[in-house]
Amino acid sequence: MRDKAIAPVSQSQTDYDAGTLLLSTGLTVAALILVPALASRWGLGAALTGAMRMTLMRASSRAVSNGKGEECGDGGAGFSCH
Repeated sequence: MRDKAIAPVSQSQTDYDAGTLLLSTGLTVAALILVPALASRWGLGAALTGAMRMTLMRASSRAVSNGKGEECGDGGAGFSCH
């Protein structure tokens, strides 16, 4: 077997603080679970529910990528903030 050299990961790629990750996780849970549950209980339409979910997912993506030198759409989620 040949040993492959593993490229070191830059510090800026892994240096997310716990608060940022907790905020992003909370927004994602809200978007995927809480918003649809509350929308069905309140009788909101599918378009409004989808818009609320997209807004929360964009906020989640921004929370992780903000201040790390990444462009708005490069969070890996496919969202654009323009």
